[in-house]
This record gives sequence, C-alpha cells and structure tokens, in this order.
Amino acid sequence: MTSKLSAVLPDLSPWRSSRDFRLLWAQGLITYFGSFMALVALPLQIKELTGSPLAVGAMGAVELVPLVIFGLYGGALADAVDRGRVILLTEAGLGLLAVVLLVNAMLPEPMLWPLYVVAAGVAALAGLQRPALDSLLARIVPHDQLAAAAALNALRWQIGAIAGPAVAGLVVAYAGNAPAYATTVICFIASVLMCLRLSPAPPAENADKPSLRGIAEGARYAWSRPVLLGTYAVDLAAMFFAFPNTIFPFLADELDADWSLGLMYAAGSVGSVLVSLTSGWVSRVRRHGLLVVCGAAGWGLAIAAAGWLSDVWLVLVCLGLAGAGDMLSGLGRSTIWNQTVPDELRGRLAGIEVLSYSVGPQLGQVRAGAMAGWTGTRPAFWTGGLACVVSVGLLATALPKLLTYDAQTDEDARRRRAAHTAAAGGPGTADTAPGEPGPAVARTAPDVPPGA
Repeated sequence: MTSKLSAVLPDLSPWRSSRDFRLLWAQGLITYFGSFMALVALPLQIKELTGSPLAVGAMGAVELVPLVIFGLYGGALADAVDRGRVILLTEAGLGLLAVVLLVNAMLPEPMLWPLYVVAAGVAALAGLQRPALDSLLARIVPHDQLAAAAALNALRWQIGAIAGPAVAGLVVAYAGNAPAYATTVICFIASVLMCLRLSPAPPAENADKPSLRGIAEGARYAWSRPVLLGTYAVDLAAMFFAFPNTIFPFLADELDADWSLGLMYAAGSVGSVLVSLTSGWVSRVRRHGLLVVCGAAGWGLAIAAAGWLSDVWLVLVCLGLAGAGDMLSGLGRSTIWNQTVPDELRGRLAGIEVLSYSVGPQLGQVRAGAMAGWTGTRPAFWTGGLACVVSVGLLATALPKLLTYDAQTDEDARRRRAAHTAAAGGPGTADTAPGEPGPAVARTAPDVPPGA
C-alpha cells in the first residue's frame, strides 16, 4: 500500500535537496495568496465603478504592452545579473503597488484610473520578475528532479489560487475592497523578508549585458526548436481563446449566484491541485509534448461546457476540469523547457515564455470582454472554448515534433542532462554535443547553490 501511495503522491525530493527551493516555495505560496486576493478585488472594483464588461476586459489591453516590453527585457536581465536580486526588487515593487490599491480603496470615492495604472505596473514588474524565477529553478534543483519540482511549484500556486480567491470573495462581499488589498500588502511584506534569505545566483561567466542583440539570440534559439515553439504557440492559443476570468462577475450575475464569484476564480485551481496531489506519475512520463497538447485541448472543451450549462454547480465542475487540463499542459511545458534550454540562454527563453503564458491571458481578457459585450457572457465562453480546441489541433498537426518529444531521446534534453552530470562531477560528458556549454559554464549553475 505504501509503495502504491508513493507512486501517486507528489515527489518531495526537491524539498529535501535544496534550501533555496524550500524558501522560494514558501515565499511563492505567500505571494500567490496575496496576489489572488487582489486578482478578485480589482476586476470587481472596476465592475462596481463602471458596470461595463468591456472596461473590465480593458485591463488586458493596459497590461499587454508593459508585459511584452519588460518580459523580453527581464529575460535578458536574468541572464546578466543576480537572479535573486531581481526577484527581491520586483517583489518589493509589487508590494508598493498593492499599497496604492489600498490607499485608493480607502478614499471616500475611489478613482478608476489608478486601477489601470497599477495593472500596467504589475504587468511590467511581473515581466521583469518571472524570467528570473523560472530560470532559477534549473540552477537550484538537480536535473532529474525538475519534473517533481514543477509539480510542487504548481501545487504551491494552486493552494494560493484556491485560498486567495475563495477568501477574497467573502472579504470583498462582506468587508469591501480595502481589507482584501490590505491582506495583499501584508503578504508582500512577508515575501520580501523571505527573499532576503536567498543564496546569491550570479550570471554565467560569459554573460553579456542586456541588449536587443541578446534578446534576438534567445528568439532565434526558440524559433530553431520546433518543440519549444510548439509549447509557446499552444499555450498562447489556448489562453487567447479560452481565458474568460475577467467576465466571471457577469457570469455570476447571469446565474443569479453572486455568492459563487470567489468559487469561480478558485474552481480551476481545485482541478489543478487534484492533479498535483496525484502527480507522482509525472516523474515517469517521457512524452511531455503529448501532455501539453491534450491538456490544452481539455481546457478548451471544459470552458466551452461551462458556457453551455446553466446550473452554477455544473459550471464550477467544468471550471475545475479546465484547471486540471491546464495543469497537465503546464507540467509538460515546464518540464520540456527545463530539460532542454542551456543555462546561458535560460533567462532570455524565460522572457519568451512569459510572453506565451502571460500575453495570451491578457489578450484573452480583451477578447472575452469584447465578446461578452457583443454577444453576451455565455457565448463568450463557449465560442472561445471551441476555438481553443480547433487551434490546438491545428498547431499539433503543424508541429509534429511536439507530439513526438521524448525526454530520453530528444537531442537537446540529452545534451542538457550531460552538462548537468558533468557539472556534478559524474559521468556523461560523452553525450555533450558540439556547441553545448561545457563543464566550465555548467559549473556556474550547480545543482544546489552554496549554503543550500
């Protein structure tokens, strides 16, 4: 019985092997809880001030440009400076923006324009931070534990995504927006204190200063790898067509279930956390590209079903199934990325990854808000879900290497595994192909950083 449970339950090896992983996991849990409190309060406050689904969806348009610019620059920055310092400073900046939301909410008549300014600022800081966070994982966790680390990180995100919206829905409903924003501020203060304890994560010895040339080099690498290109394209399409979160307040109104708003935001994470809690099998998966495609298609189908159904509990079940599909796709994307990208390009590729998994939802908000204003809330759900399924199928057909990706036979995965083994002082350098970073570079990214 014990062996059967261990094959299903999450693999805790990254927790045991890396102090910095434990710190980042706990810090991220606190940040996610506070961020999701604001995630519910902010669009609801815009709805209260304007009553317009288009005004709520416009958040995505406001966030798009800073996310693109700072996401790409953040990728180059993560390859050129201490990644831990980037995480610390951007976390502090996000905390200050939460203070702005709190002060505005406490005014006798809260203003609309600061909400959009803060949304743009959050997008810019998230664009700077996320490449540093993503590119740090492969440095602090052994290569053979990357899939387990991805599952544990997803579990962390889901706990915050369930607790944050669920609590925020109640807090906003019974106490107003200000207490939700105050909780966000407190969470960021705690997060900054934990970031101060991270070990240094200096750049590679041959790192260049952030530049357009360096960004272009990362883009050329991504474009030359059909598997990576496929992960970006599938996620971008899925989020653009089937990310209706900003119109949840209007769906709750149509279903005559205002009480369900927090649950709608949390339902997807409930489905995701069920996958994470039974993710022991992920470490044995080799066809991660298949996970990406099937998970994204499942997400689209579930979102379409949520638009067809009129019973609020069935809608919540569909949103939970959508979250499970997104979780499967995310595990596949994260594992492929960490298994194949060289360390000296990891930050820039993470910047491109930011665009794929963040720009999609921002554009999806605009699409959902505009579609809801034009055809109604329910059609905005089901048309987007069906478009997601069709687009994912077309992309899988156009990029067959994504479906056939195998962690044991893929050349990039073998080279990266050999470089990791060489850095650890073990056998495996014979598999390092010409052009792959050798041990001198790989040693700048040990499996466990000093002090771990």
